Amino acid sequence: MTQEVPEPEYQLPEGYKHLYTGKVRELWETPSGDVLFVATDRISAYDWILPTRIPDKGKVLTQASLWWFDQIADIVPNHVISTDVPAVVEGRAMICKRLDMLPVECVARGYLTGSGWVDYQRSGSVCDIALPDGLQDGSRLPEAIFTPATKAEFGDHDENVGFDYVVEAVGSQAAEHLRQLTLDVYQRAEQIARERGLILADTKFEFGHEQTAPEALIIADEVLTPDSSRYWPADKWTPGQPQESFDKQFVRNWLTSPVSGWDKSGTTPPPELPDEVVEQTRAKYIETYERLTGKQF
Repeated sequence: MTQEVPEPEYQLPEGYKHLYTGKVRELWETPSGDVLFVATDRISAYDWILPTRIPDKGKVLTQASLWWFDQIADIVPNHVISTDVPAVVEGRAMICKRLDMLPVECVARGYLTGSGWVDYQRSGSVCDIALPDGLQDGSRLPEAIFTPATKAEFGDHDENVGFDYVVEAVGSQAAEHLRQLTLDVYQRAEQIARERGLILADTKFEFGHEQTAPEALIIADEVLTPDSSRYWPADKWTPGQPQESFDKQFVRNWLTSPVSGWDKSGTTPPPELPDEVVEQTRAKYIETYERLTGKQF
């Protein structure tokens, strides 16, 4: 069953042109030709947009991204021009540079879990990177690794790929640059998170460039949010078992539990989330933001 792309749930002033709708974000061309980047309260899981919204989620993700852009500004420039946006999307939107985006999801992993754990169980490696024997789900890796993925179209799955795929997609020089930037940003963020009692297990980034300077990579989209990253409480980390999570794993767990009644077959849409799941998910997002930034949401 193919899910329809949702319509925007707000009305922008005259002069804004709709460019793109994703699972949780929408892009608009501004009257000046830049891009208005809007984070909605939609939440996705298992390649479905869920029918239930998480209140304030888009604002949390936007404010978290803006904070992280400041923390990594000395490593890589970002796409943000301004936060002076129309009132209807205030707090959840940014005015950004128009970029040519690279066709690769840049994933950094410091811990083995998720699709990386699945690949390791099958082959002893992740994205063609051989790993030591005896690792468990949740094990810390000897060093962080760059494990790229394809950038799937709406409704499709991202797939883990080897470094050779990145070289073929963007060229050897840009591929090396992407790998280094991804690991540099991850290592900075992992240290910051650890100082705040959180483990940053893995995260994904997107990069682009301006047409006039294709060699100068710019980090874009959201960064280091609970939607694009896996955060665990450091004091509860125990390899070999599911970790308590600050991302949307809470929603995934409910969807796959018998109580949800959803079969994940791909033919029937997911059910509405119960109020308690919505409230606890919202609280998780806000807690992550507040623990990381030291600010009150």
